[in-house]
Amino acid sequence: MTPDARWFGWWQDAPVAARRALWAAALGWMLDAFDVMLYALVLTAVMADLGLTKATAGLIGSVTLVAGAVGGVVFGLVADRHGRTRALMASIVMYSVFTALCGVAQTATQLAAFRIGLGLGMGGEWASGAALVAESWPDEHRGKALGLMQSAWAVGYALAAVVTSLVLPWWGWRAVFLVGVLPALFTVWIRRAVPEPALWRETAGHASRAGLGGVVADGRLGITLALAAMNACCLFAWWGFNSWIPAYLSLPPAQGGIGLSAGTMAWLVVFMQVGMWFGYVTFGAVADRAGRKRTYVTYLLMAALLLGLYAQVRVPLVLLLLGPFVAFFGTGYFTGFGIVTAESYPTAVRATAQGLTYNTGRLASAAAPFVVGSLADTRGFATAFTLVAMAFVLAAVLWVFIPETRGRSVRASAA
Repeated sequence: MTPDARWFGWWQDAPVAARRALWAAALGWMLDAFDVMLYALVLTAVMADLGLTKATAGLIGSVTLVAGAVGGVVFGLVADRHGRTRALMASIVMYSVFTALCGVAQTATQLAAFRIGLGLGMGGEWASGAALVAESWPDEHRGKALGLMQSAWAVGYALAAVVTSLVLPWWGWRAVFLVGVLPALFTVWIRRAVPEPALWRETAGHASRAGLGGVVADGRLGITLALAAMNACCLFAWWGFNSWIPAYLSLPPAQGGIGLSAGTMAWLVVFMQVGMWFGYVTFGAVADRAGRKRTYVTYLLMAALLLGLYAQVRVPLVLLLLGPFVAFFGTGYFTGFGIVTAESYPTAVRATAQGLTYNTGRLASAAAPFVVGSLADTRGFATAFTLVAMAFVLAAVLWVFIPETRGRSVRASAA
């Protein structure tokens, strides 16, 4: 059998329900990225129109992440008690509607309120989608399936950059946000075509009794704290960099930026998403072979090294070439978080645990847009991005407290 046949065979041999579950979660995550990242892509225009400082713009980004943390925990409970697909549909509708409302905001306060609503829906999509995929695919292919799901974020981010480059110059930032309501239509297909996983249906009554306490029961407090802390560092780094990279590329040099046009900036971001997509996909395949821990730590340390270099460069051509590699290692590891958490918790609390560990990390990382924006204001972007690189290093160190989970079956812990 050729390598290509082995690679595509795992997809072709999967049941129709498993493939549909992956499509639903991946497209939901792609559209989540599309809506969420529009803010970063139009931030320079929003700051000028509403008179926002970097600190205020960063604070709005931070409150979005706080709301995402709350939404992730709440929707995780909903997914465990009422179903993965129901929670997925509700989260998509929520983030779509509030993205469109951002387009009618007249003040910073209104914009922050609408971003909070978007954040609640954003936080819920990942927990419900990751649980849906993890429970629909066999153990030996779970990493690859979750890698494809996670890679959809890069596609959504790139799509947002393309839409911004086409809409922003002609109709302004408000029209860009209004486009964000379209993902709500996707829920019609989910309702008709995607069933709940059989594994969840078998244990549907247990989640209502377990709740949040079930996440840390049976000696799981240590792993829960370690996963949350590690992910907090990863999310601090990711949001600290990605919330500000479009502004960094497009702000004039007098304000610490590179001074690219909005169109050039958008296409530079699109190019970075190519690297991000490959990072997501390759992580799943490598982790299935080499193990979760070794792959995760390697990605984190490479991300720290490359971002440290990126922070010192101001030549557009070098940034163009270096950007995809930063995105490859600086994002691909997120595939591993869905894998490790799925393999660390039983079905009755799996979505709750994934929502809790991922989004308490997001809560802690909510300071990143504000901290990086404030530091860029006072010390420059090079110093701000160097701080982000150090967060990657700390995340790698915290893996000392997280065990290897490759080979664990989600069915073995279904009850």
